[in-house]
Amino acid sequence: MANVRLDKFISSAMAVTRSEAHTLIRRGYVAVDGKPERDIGKKLDPEKVSVTCRGESLNYSEYHYFMLNKPDGYICSTEDMRDPTIMELLPDSVKHFDIFPVGRLDKDTFGLVILTDNGELAHFLLSPKRHVDKRYYLETDLPMTENDVISLEKGVDIGEKRLTLPARLEICEDNNKAYITICEGKFHQIKRMMESLGKKVIYLERVQFDEIKLDPDLERGEIRELTAQEIASLLKNMA
Repeated sequence: MANVRLDKFISSAMAVTRSEAHTLIRRGYVAVDGKPERDIGKKLDPEKVSVTCRGESLNYSEYHYFMLNKPDGYICSTEDMRDPTIMELLPDSVKHFDIFPVGRLDKDTFGLVILTDNGELAHFLLSPKRHVDKRYYLETDLPMTENDVISLEKGVDIGEKRLTLPARLEICEDNNKAYITICEGKFHQIKRMMESLGKKVIYLERVQFDEIKLDPDLERGEIRELTAQEIASLLKNMA
């Protein structure tokens, strides 16, 4: 890992803004290897030094990873001229990180969004060659059937050059409700797939991205850091 400035170390480790990190350092609250350090630009090797703030040991993370439970009405983008974006949902303790969504959900789609500042990981996960599974809960205006299951397994025509890749439809006891797993990310893909089968999606929620499942305790609009295990599951195939 490359050396980092002390203010960046504090900002990352404590989830504070860079200016707040400056204040902590200049007031003498920060110590490096047991000695107070007031040089905000001091370069450190995070793997070789011990950094504390007010006596509390700190750990530096080069990148940051979060999950958001997206509500209705927000654009999955860092900025938009017309509609509110999911970035407006971020608490102040997170806003100063340069994070962005990995992929997108439609404005009226709910559920799991992964955010990170690790561009290499985002590119890896979104690569068409990667075929990352994404699982959704959906409700339709008309009942789904076993014929729909078979059609989606074979691929359906949504007006593109090729049929969609095989998708897995798990119909619930109420045939208007189901779970669907896809490994692509085309524009309005699930809605277009169901329309090709003569059905209209009236509710859609992403519940899983790769091995990461939406935290049932996370309220709409809330965000939390990914656990070490969840982060490892995303990074494991990049080695």
